[in-house]
Amino acid sequence: MTLRPAAAAPATEAAGTPVTSSGRKGGRRPRRRKSSRARSQAWAAYLFLAPWFLGLFVITLGPMIASLYLSFTDYSLLSEAHWVGLDNYDKMFTVDDRYMNSLKVTTTYVVVSVPLQLAFALALAMALDKGLRGLSFYRSVFYLPSLLGGSVAISILWRKIFGVDGIVNTFLGWFGYEGQGWVTSPDTALWTLIVLHVWTFGAPMVIFLAGLRQIPQTLYEAARVDGAGRIRQFRSITLPLLTPIIFFNAVLEVIKSFQSFTQAFVISDGNGGPVDSTLFYTLYLYIKGFKNYEMGYAAAMAWVLLLIIGALTAVNFLMSRFWVFYGDEK
Repeated sequence: MTLRPAAAAPATEAAGTPVTSSGRKGGRRPRRRKSSRARSQAWAAYLFLAPWFLGLFVITLGPMIASLYLSFTDYSLLSEAHWVGLDNYDKMFTVDDRYMNSLKVTTTYVVVSVPLQLAFALALAMALDKGLRGLSFYRSVFYLPSLLGGSVAISILWRKIFGVDGIVNTFLGWFGYEGQGWVTSPDTALWTLIVLHVWTFGAPMVIFLAGLRQIPQTLYEAARVDGAGRIRQFRSITLPLLTPIIFFNAVLEVIKSFQSFTQAFVISDGNGGPVDSTLFYTLYLYIKGFKNYEMGYAAAMAWVLLLIIGALTAVNFLMSRFWVFYGDEK
């Protein structure tokens, strides 16, 4: 009997690659399925991100671009905008004395109120960090002013407290001092707003308290063994290790202080009085845009404020390398 050799296998089978009925390699179809699955997942991600993109372009970038254009125009909300170039910016720094006064008032408010608020918040946080019972309750109570300080109701209450017949004058009368209208005097009106800002210490206090809880107690124990007192411990341990928290709070409070509006609007009846002593930058921007209908000028003011805040924030970050200490640095 003669044995015949088996038929040679196709080259593709010999190579070990399966062949489908259509003659295509079986490895391509899974790749196509994987590609289609990736596309479907990408579309699902875009669908979920659509509200954010809509808010970014419609609510944020769109109005920003529009305001940038309007800052170079003469626009009154009731008529078409007319291109005037840099006239609005030139008017701010060369003609408008009230604008320069609003910048001065706001700068004074920020320079005085922010350090006082941070110092008061740090002192109170250190007091609460001594193992006080009911800490969560006190922390909530002290945080409450930060939630209410920017409201219209608190501003009205503050106006009553520092009024002629307010609590402050009543308290001073017990000691024989004659009170005055603190919010109606150009010498003291701004200081009442500074006190109000310091009173809203809750947010930085909570952040300081969290930072204090992260400092190892072994450092204080070692310092006490070496004979360091409370002041030396604060200067050599607490303050250096809290510098990142101080920097964070300072940046946030400076930005928030430049944007203050409600307190000055309520206390001054919306005109920045008395004698423009409470004419905050944002309040004057509101007066120009929505009272005088100089929307182009108000838009220019808004962009100058953005540049001021951005420049100060950049300076803070540049200067932080000289005084902010991070624990992982050598």
